[in-house]
Amino acid sequence: MKDQIEVTKQYVQSLLLNERTGHDWYHIERVTKLAHYIAEREGANLFIVKMAALLHDLADDKVAADEESGLKQVVDWLKSQEIPFEDQQKILSIITTISFKGGNGSPVESLEAKVVQDADRLDALGAIGIARTFVYAGAKGDPMYDPTIDVRDKMTKEEYRHGKSSAIHHFYEKLLKLRGLMNTKTGKQLANERHEQLKQFLKTFFQEWDVKF
Repeated sequence: MKDQIEVTKQYVQSLLLNERTGHDWYHIERVTKLAHYIAEREGANLFIVKMAALLHDLADDKVAADEESGLKQVVDWLKSQEIPFEDQQKILSIITTISFKGGNGSPVESLEAKVVQDADRLDALGAIGIARTFVYAGAKGDPMYDPTIDVRDKMTKEEYRHGKSSAIHHFYEKLLKLRGLMNTKTGKQLANERHEQLKQFLKTFFQEWDVKF
């Protein structure tokens, strides 16, 4: 199993090292480390957690040409590594259910899915989350901030992906909601400080945006 994880690390790194939307190899590496940390404390299956964490963005439409082809790539990889079919199904279930997608996803069910989802969401919080938000907005061509745009509360997946927004709007449309959506006790504990960093950043941002002398 260790060999399968190591080979999968090399495979994903070769695909995502130069990705430029904030979903690059270093994001995968951080999420995998966070998932390992949470899994050990929550009693989750480490092999399932680490494999799902490593592969979770390959089927995401932010990275893949489309979800169907991305998912096929993951399936083909798991088969090539001779992962037992039952484990393949568990890994694929995690990959296809943990994404935020505008808040339209159903709650995940397995402990391993909860762990990976928490780890992925933690990387969208704190200083790293702030940095990734502006990288992603730039990659999409969204502005840093546009005060004429309304903050969207409820969105379809299509609206969330392609509707008019900005980097700062993303804080309100997703990031500030994540602490309340954490699944595990460990995830909730880790989210608290990172959530406060988001709030402090926004406070400072708006003080500077509406500068008065």
